[in-house]
Amino acid sequence: MSKSKNLVVALVAAAVIAYWYFDIGMYLNIGALRASRDDLISWYQQNPLQAVSLFAVSYVAVTALSLPGATIMSLAGGAIFGLGIGVVVVLLSATVGATVAFLTARFLFRDAFEKKFGERLSAIREGVSKEGAYYLLTLRLVPAFPFFIINILMGLTPISTRTYFLVSLIGMLPGSIVYVNAGSELAQVQNISDIMSLNLVVSFALIGILPLVLKKLVKTRKPFIQ
Repeated sequence: MSKSKNLVVALVAAAVIAYWYFDIGMYLNIGALRASRDDLISWYQQNPLQAVSLFAVSYVAVTALSLPGATIMSLAGGAIFGLGIGVVVVLLSATVGATVAFLTARFLFRDAFEKKFGERLSAIREGVSKEGAYYLLTLRLVPAFPFFIINILMGLTPISTRTYFLVSLIGMLPGSIVYVNAGSELAQVQNISDIMSLNLVVSFALIGILPLVLKKLVKTRKPFIQ
């Protein structure tokens, strides 16, 4: 491994260690968010550019490093910025962070992740080779698949970075709207489990399957179109 890669790996390791050593996760819960909401809104109103920038950088870092807390930060985006700006900031930050994690897995930790996720990777690669971007879109839309695992595993497939970014941007939009909207009505949220009802999960699953179904239909009808 080159010196530059060693340096990046060391920085990633240091950031992860700092997160756990300083127990930053203690601030990433609904109770802490509710307690600090008024102060955060006041800070945003006085320093909008600084608040948005710092929030976005923090969100990208949490997502890129696959640290716990992205869900709470999505709620915080709604609580601080409101639905409109919140969705834009959260969606872009989540997509950039996911893409950084994707590239990190591809260029820095390929060998380690190949050993750890070898069995899962074969199924993912097969899905990507057959369905391409549709497969990634389905993974993004179905809540059953943790995003940090998708980021890592997709980095070990041949999918292009541009396709990964654009499909992730589209696929994470529905979930971003749901969580940011919940954050904008924080007083009504007691637990994260309150946000994702069974009906909502089922709806996301059906939406996630839809791209693959549509692709199959297009393939089936193609001879008739020609």
